[in-house]
Amino acid sequence: MYPVDDGDTQPIPRIGPDQPRRPQPPGGRRERHSGELRRPETQDRRPRHSSGELPVPPRRRSPAQHSSGELPVTGRDDAREKTSGELPAAPGGRRRAPEPELPTGHGHGHGPAKPVSDKVRKLLVLLLLPFALASVVGVVVLFHAGDAPTAVNASAQQPVDGEVTAAQVGPCGAADTGGNQCLVLTVAMSDGVAAGSDVRTAVPLEPSTPRFAVGDEVVMSYSGGDPLAGESYQVVDFQRGLPLWVLAGLFAAAVVVLGRFQGVKALLALGLSFAVLLLFVLPAILGGENPLWVAVVGAGVIMFVVLYLTHGFSARTSTAVLGTMVSLALIGVLSAVFSAAAQLTGLDEDTSALVGSLGHAIDARGLLLAGIVIGALGVLDDVTVTQTSAVWELRAANPALTWRQLYAAGLRIGRDHVSSAVNTLVMAYAGAALPVLLYSSISGVGLGTILGSQSIAQEIVRTLVGSIGLVAAVPVTTAVAALVAVREPAATHAEPEQG
Repeated sequence: MYPVDDGDTQPIPRIGPDQPRRPQPPGGRRERHSGELRRPETQDRRPRHSSGELPVPPRRRSPAQHSSGELPVTGRDDAREKTSGELPAAPGGRRRAPEPELPTGHGHGHGPAKPVSDKVRKLLVLLLLPFALASVVGVVVLFHAGDAPTAVNASAQQPVDGEVTAAQVGPCGAADTGGNQCLVLTVAMSDGVAAGSDVRTAVPLEPSTPRFAVGDEVVMSYSGGDPLAGESYQVVDFQRGLPLWVLAGLFAAAVVVLGRFQGVKALLALGLSFAVLLLFVLPAILGGENPLWVAVVGAGVIMFVVLYLTHGFSARTSTAVLGTMVSLALIGVLSAVFSAAAQLTGLDEDTSALVGSLGHAIDARGLLLAGIVIGALGVLDDVTVTQTSAVWELRAANPALTWRQLYAAGLRIGRDHVSSAVNTLVMAYAGAALPVLLYSSISGVGLGTILGSQSIAQEIVRTLVGSIGLVAAVPVTTAVAALVAVREPAATHAEPEQG
């Protein structure tokens, strides 16, 4: 009796000489009873061993058998394939080449980039050269090498540090007859002309002033009078140096632990970004240069430095730089047009305080536009790098894709990414303007009046212009990446990043 072989690869049990056999039906036909197959006597003419045992019969062909009659690799051969990574032999004895794995999802990192072809290199240089030259010329023309202007009251106010040793409610001064209207603090001075001495000063008890307690480390403003008189000092804020340094250390540690050498390069690029802001953008604006042009040039320099330092010199990085620069230019144009159309002055509370400290006029609307450009810079990095990597991986997975096919596939990936990125940008601006939104909601005026106010309208323009630039970065970067990728031989593409 032979069990039915349903394609399984287990060996068929052998029948010994002492096992009884069921009689076979006449005519040489097989009959099925209770799920078993009967073999006729006329077909059982296989040679027997000397022991009387029948040899193992040949396996039946399964539906997965090749047209050439060969069986697929199973059993121990299958285990060998899993360990060796080889595929079963095709008809003719050749091993089939492994099929490439298609990329899934989208990532923000680059794999190790191989050298690009001469054609692609020339194309990228041709596209990047105008932006690079414009950035260099802009830095040379707008760089302010002189001393930065100082605030008109900078010499009259000197910050000093101290620690609160006593606090009690009392009158605000000797001539105060209104009762306990102030919090009288005794501060042990740790620096300044009165270092090591105790100074008593009063802080008005108002809803807009912070509450100080014993043990608080505070910052005081010294007006230059009697160093031991409380009237010469004013408590302005808390000391926050240690918590901020600890938080910065945790941030750096998290980036390095997760990103390793890539994280170190990202931190270095972040430091260079702050250097560009502090050494070029701020001095140029304070020196009287147009804030919008300064912001665009500074953003261009940051793009070249940060992206190439973080992701290396490759065709993908160059394509991301191109997409970012085009999107930044679009954001600058739109912000200038709609801020003028909406007659935004940019004179909010912080800008008004800056003008008062400088003692001369400054382009407040230009400051607003510069803030829009610089604020959208970080989100554009994320979108352009992701889109470029997606197009390159699609090209590596299927080198036969045309420019239109690459563009369409990359655009489908970009739609998912841009929806979340726009929401991130809107929530970031809304969170920064939350006090203004709360104040406007309780003002008792109509919604149209609230939205048309200077403080709210400039946030609307900032959010919508940045979002438009973010949305435009997806098709622009995808088109440029597809244009460059189809001109690069498939063999020169970087391998997908492992791990």
